Amino acid sequence: MPNKAIFFDRDGTLNVDVHYLHDPAEFAWTEGAVEAIRWANAHGFLVIVVTNQSGIARGYYGEDSVRRLHDWMNAELARQGAHIDAFYYCPHHPAGRVPAYTCTCDCRKPAPGMLLRAITEHEIDPAASLMIGDAASDVAAAEQAGVCGVRYVGGSLADCVREALTEK
Repeated sequence: MPNKAIFFDRDGTLNVDVHYLHDPAEFAWTEGAVEAIRWANAHGFLVIVVTNQSGIARGYYGEDSVRRLHDWMNAELARQGAHIDAFYYCPHHPAGRVPAYTCTCDCRKPAPGMLLRAITEHEIDPAASLMIGDAASDVAAAEQAGVCGVRYVGGSLADCVREALTEK
């Protein structure tokens, strides 16, 4: 039986948006983020983060910094009875300075590549899933992947998740 998932954007949705965040010392959860993840875990949803990380292409930090931050996030969540099942990030940007990452790709939102990869790798039913993000590109990526996209505009992320699933 296919899985259901809640996909979350990272910066501006799960955490307060700090430009080019890669250091746990600068990380702060948004209101209700931990509760939203814990709720999703308890209700049988996979929790998957899909995040554009153009700071890699721009040379501000490397992929190791992103992975360390994601590991730190999951360690913090574990202390609070929650977890993220998978992280997907796009390191590319067409205006990057690091040649290996300077390109147009199918994973940078609004392209649906990260979601499509997660859907395949985790056997997710897009119609039973949800994507929540603070940008129009998050909603566009979701729609292209056949997932219901919801724009997070602030307030409690947990309330946003519950309301979106009630309306779905």
